[in-house]
Formats: sequence, C-alpha cells, structure tokens
Amino acid sequence: MVILGSGIAGSTLGAILARNGASVLLIDAGTHPRFAVGESTTPHTLVLFKLLARRYGVPELEMLTSYESCLQEMGTSNGIKRHFGFMVHHEGQEPDPREVNQFNAPAKLNQSSHLFRQDSDAYLFYAAVRYGCTARQGYRVTDVEFGDDQVTVVGQDGRRHTARYLVDASGFRSPLAQKLGLREEPARFKHHSRSLFTHMVGVKTTDECLRIPLEEMPPVPWFQGTMHHMFERGWFWVIPFNNEPRSRNQLVSVGLTFDERRYPKAADLTPGEEFARHAARFPAVERIFADARPVREWVSTDRLQYSSSRTVGHRWCLMSHAAGFLDPLFSRGISNTAEVINALSWRLLAALKDDDFSTDRFAFVEQLEQGLLDFNDAMVNSSFVSFENYELWNAVFRVWAYGGVPGNLRLERLIDAYERTGDDSVFSALEDGPNVGLWWPDQPGYRELFDHMVRLCDQVDAGTLDATEAGRDLMGRIATADFVAPGFGFRERDARFVTPTKQMLKDMMRWIATDAPENMRHLAQGFDFAAPPGR
Repeated sequence: MVILGSGIAGSTLGAILARNGASVLLIDAGTHPRFAVGESTTPHTLVLFKLLARRYGVPELEMLTSYESCLQEMGTSNGIKRHFGFMVHHEGQEPDPREVNQFNAPAKLNQSSHLFRQDSDAYLFYAAVRYGCTARQGYRVTDVEFGDDQVTVVGQDGRRHTARYLVDASGFRSPLAQKLGLREEPARFKHHSRSLFTHMVGVKTTDECLRIPLEEMPPVPWFQGTMHHMFERGWFWVIPFNNEPRSRNQLVSVGLTFDERRYPKAADLTPGEEFARHAARFPAVERIFADARPVREWVSTDRLQYSSSRTVGHRWCLMSHAAGFLDPLFSRGISNTAEVINALSWRLLAALKDDDFSTDRFAFVEQLEQGLLDFNDAMVNSSFVSFENYELWNAVFRVWAYGGVPGNLRLERLIDAYERTGDDSVFSALEDGPNVGLWWPDQPGYRELFDHMVRLCDQVDAGTLDATEAGRDLMGRIATADFVAPGFGFRERDARFVTPTKQMLKDMMRWIATDAPENMRHLAQGFDFAAPPGR
C-alpha cells in the first residue's frame, strides 16, 4: 500500500503496518528533519500512543509518552510538559490572578514532553523505515488514479506506483482531496481563526513577567507547561523547549490564534509586526516577548479551518490533517491522529490479509474522523466565546478538562484487559460509544452537559444571554452532576488549580467502583486497589 506524507501521522501508520507484515511505500514531498508546530502533548495523546505501541507491537511509539524516554531515545531537544495553563488578559490591564486556571496532568502523565517536532517526527520516520517501509522523500505526487482493484500514484518523474490501498496523510495540500474535490467550501465549522507562529529565542517566562504575590502562583510553575494567554476571541501560545535543565534547546514555540473576522490581516504590517502589535495590548504578554527574536520566518495563515465532505472511499482514506483541521487550542491534533490510526490500522491489516477493501469496512473511520472534528469545533468555538468573561470560561474549562479524565481511564482499562488476556477484541469497546469523536463517548450525562455548554455559548455569541449568567448556569450543572468525581476541584468554582495527586486518583477509582453512576462502574473493572497510589 501507499501512504502520502511521512509526518507524525504517516510515519506512525507506516511503522504499524510494516511491523505487522504489510508492504508500504511512504512518499513525502518534503524531507526530514523539518519544522512543524503542534508540539504540545495531552494525557489523551499519551494513553493513545501507549495503546498503539502495545496493541501493534511498536515500542517506539510508547517512547513519546514520557519526558525521560524522549531524552533517552530522541535527545535533549524536547521541553517538559507538566500542565495546561490558562490566563485571561484584558487590554491595557495586568492579569487578575483570580482569572487563571491550571490543569496538571494526572499522576504518571505529569512528566510528558513538548515535542520538538523536527526530531520526534524524524524519529518516527526512521522507525517506519527500520520496520520495512520503502521511503521516497522529496518526491512530489502529480496524479492519483483509481481502478476496481488498485490505486496508482503518479510521481513527478512519471513513475507509476500501484498499490491495493492509498492513505493520504499529507495535510492541507492533500493531492487526494484536490483530485476528488473533497474540500467543503467554505468549511462547515462554526469556529473561525487564523494564526501567526514561529520559533523564538529570548522569550521570558510567564512567571517572571507577572506582578502578583507569590502566594497567588500555581502549584506548578507556569513555564513548565503549555501556556495559553487568552483575550477576547484569541489567544497566544507559549510552548518552551528550554524549561528543563537537561534540555539543550533554547527555542520556544510561540503563536497567536485569533478570529479573522474580528481581527482581519493588516496589509501594512509584516506578520512579526502584527504579532508585536497585539502583544503590546496586554502588559504581561508584552513583557514576555520584549526581548524575543524569531529564528525563522513567521508563518501567517488565512482562516485555519477546513473540512472534507468525505474521508473514506473506494481504496482510499484521507487521514488526520488531510481530512480537516480546527484550531491548535487544547492540542487535539496528535491525539485525533492517534485515534484515527488505531481505528484504521487493524482494518487495513485485515483487508490486506483477506483482500476485502470494501468501503463499508472503513465506514467507522469516516464516522470517527468527522466526529472528532465536529466535537472539537463545538468545544473550541464555545471556548473562544467564553474568553472575554472569566465566569463563563471557568465553567467551559471544567467541561473540557473533566471529560478527558474518565475518557482516559476508559482507555487504560482496555489496555489493562489486553495485557491480561492478549485478546485484541477488547478494543472493540472503543467503537461502541454512542458519541463517536467525543473524548468521553459512552457517558450520556457528559454529552448532555457538553451540549448544554454549547447552547449557552451560542446564546452568548448571539447576544441573547449574559455571559456571567451563562457561566453560573453551567457551573451549577457541573457542581450537581452525579458523574463528576468529588475531591478534584472540578465542582468548585474557586478551585483555579486542578492538581490530581496519586492518592486522589486512587480515591476517585474507589468512588467509581462504589458510588458513581452504574454506567461508569466499568472504568474501575480490573483496577488493582492494593497497588500503591498512582498505579
């Protein structure tokens, strides 16, 4: 088979398929190493890569799940990732220390990495080649042709490469999307944003630029995580690779993502000048970038959002960012990619074995890809609406953050079951949830809460509901929801810093096993309560 694109998506899929006996041609118009953004991992990303590594026998994938293994396997270019940090800014004002949130990764996942993508992507690409992928770098595809029982990729040199299936993981400029006219114009998403981004040196830490008392600082320093500096319909990201003593990388990934309808491009400014103009609106942000210098040209995008009418067809699949993209907020890109790879890989291996590539076999992959994009659209659009009002943002933040906790427990229990039994069919439960693409897909109460959040934010956006009132309404729903675990701070409006300790996680598992709604009890099945906290 042929995979277009050898980034994190194409190389991961290629490694899995080749490791399990498939003949794979991996084609890319570019070469490694290369610049890429999308450097922030999430707990969901880490659990999914652990699942992929163990289910498909590719241990290199699990190396991405901890900072220590990244140091050992990839070198000293990555930063450490211990939290998601959020800080609301108002123009001309110092940030209010009461208008912040920090979500610390639970227990074993609080030492993950900011991935320096030129190294992490190359590491995965080399793994794919070691497992047997044939690679063509710097090789442009000029046409794709389909037959009843094959697909042919035509290269820039006129050579024809025939395979039984084609996966396009090449990104926005997908040859397959162009060939088949798959892009929806305009994109179907409610959310709107554009972006400016680069890598810089000389970026000051958020911690040193704040003028607040020490007792107002969070339990984990801001500089040890992914920082989101939010303002009305926009946010700055700061992702440091230089925030751990063993890192030898002095770069910081920085960007600005904002609604292009409210903030149209300034024709008289360069991207760097436009970035600086917006940073100067917020005193603490201006100090963070006062001495910063870019090490590469700025990238300035138009609207980031794009979508596809279909992602699966006769002997082809548009995967990951070839299918669509929403926004870097909440760092969903890599985790979405991993979810799709998991759903696609076993189907491809089975199809290569029995020569049944019927579109019906891959229908769930389409459902998953579109669901991931649509739920992320609802989450990100609601967040952008909430940025200007902390009461509303504080509640929206909790809907996002809490959904991932039991969602990840669900994955961990399936991995445990697979490790105990060796039965791959345990993973079929991943396709049973009614809300495909939502990070907690099998809990109807959470889906109801999520939909209520979206309705409230839509009303605020339309000007028919006050944002403070909406925030109090949503916070009230969260505080009384029977599926929200006690003891974490999710239910308490003034708990700005959510820091799950190992003991808290074990207590939550006991609550799930004994007092949670019946439809949550499976999250505790097989959990070893006799093990030390944080198992």
